[in-house]
Amino acid sequence: MSLVRAELERLAARRFVQLMLVLLVLAFGVTAVTTLVGSHRPSSIEVAEAQQAAAEERQALEATYQRCVAAARGNLPPEESESFPSDCSAFDPAQRERLPVAADHLQGVFNFANQARPLLYLLILFLVLFGFLVGASYIGADLSTGGVVNLLIWRPRRLAVLGAKLGTLLGALTAVSVLASTAYGGAFWLIGQTAGMPGATDGDFWPRLWLTWARGVVLVLFAATAGFAIATLGRRTAAALGAVMAYAVVWELGLRVVVEVVGIPRGEDWMLSTYLDAWLTGEARLSDASMCGGVSGYCDGTYQLGWGLGLAVLLALTGGLTVAAFAAFRRRDLI
Repeated sequence: MSLVRAELERLAARRFVQLMLVLLVLAFGVTAVTTLVGSHRPSSIEVAEAQQAAAEERQALEATYQRCVAAARGNLPPEESESFPSDCSAFDPAQRERLPVAADHLQGVFNFANQARPLLYLLILFLVLFGFLVGASYIGADLSTGGVVNLLIWRPRRLAVLGAKLGTLLGALTAVSVLASTAYGGAFWLIGQTAGMPGATDGDFWPRLWLTWARGVVLVLFAATAGFAIATLGRRTAAALGAVMAYAVVWELGLRVVVEVVGIPRGEDWMLSTYLDAWLTGEARLSDASMCGGVSGYCDGTYQLGWGLGLAVLLALTGGLTVAAFAAFRRRDLI
């Protein structure tokens, strides 16, 4: 029996993993049932009213853009012109990612095209939590109960054993992510076809959705690897959970308060959540009021961080934890 096959059987046999799978299925089921119950096929009257509301919203966007153009040309009073930037591209309806449509104004109607991305983020959140907990418990339980020592008697190569465990974990999570995503996405697509509206799924809708999904799966693997590495360093599953809780309370919450009180420029750059957002969404759009200090006229105080920087930070963090975990596992006394 190969080491990978043995680890796969051990992983599948763990009660905690089985419980997490059941909870994952229940979470998906509750989300789908709630969406199905809260949706209905729109009537012709609802569609007509929604179309009128969308048309009025598009007209308002066009009017705002024309006022910005007038301000840029000096055709508005100075006090009104200060509320608009010199570059009106941000107000140009033609440059928006999407214009308002009737589906945006239908209440109680599930629109697959509009809700696919938020639902995908929810799926990724579930899978990230699942991956981190399974990754931490998988190695943490073996280290705390002496299972790794017994395994090393059979295969006395520490790095090979730990590498097989990590590789098996990541492979299993990739398979679970693909299966869960297929079932989850298929369920909501059917709801949109039968109890709601499919929406506009042409153009670059599917390529962009698949790209977000792929980034999400990579994030799941990052989370599982981080949980695995921290639990290896701490020899306990609780070490990974404690580290995450400590980081969230001390850094993400505590430091955020300090940044707001002291007024540190671009304080969001110090938060891991910023780079998670940048990687998953493709670009993190942040605001910093200090950027408008001494600026007269219009200033929105926003800046962007791209997905490349987010990926680099996540790779550096996960890679550093993994290298440290393998180095500690190679030298430490496991008894």
